[in-house]
Amino acid sequence: QVQLVESGGGLVQPGGSLRLSCAASGIIFSRFVMGWYRQAPGNQRELVAGITYGGSINYADSVKGRFTISRDNAKNTVYLQMHNLKPEDTAVYYCHARNGAIYYWGKGTLLTVSS
Repeated sequence: QVQLVESGGGLVQPGGSLRLSCAASGIIFSRFVMGWYRQAPGNQRELVAGITYGGSINYADSVKGRFTISRDNAKNTVYLQMHNLKPEDTAVYYCHARNGAIYYWGKGTLLTVSS
């Protein structure tokens, strides 16, 4: 059974930092591109960042310079380090694993940026 379990969400003030984690099980982690998506109320789900097994990375323009994605292949875990958080970063953040046409989603973790 495939599981992607996110953790680390919560309430943070504008300008603050937070790290999200996603622990994967039931997949051969090295074969999957891992990513973080987010969905704010009333908005479509959007890609935040993605990382291949070899470490190739892409970011949404809105988070470049503030967010860093990384993966620990020994722990089957992907991280999203977020700095200088803004109210518009408020969303449910979802972990995503993709290998070609095969993909899986986590259940999401809520990040609220508010004073």
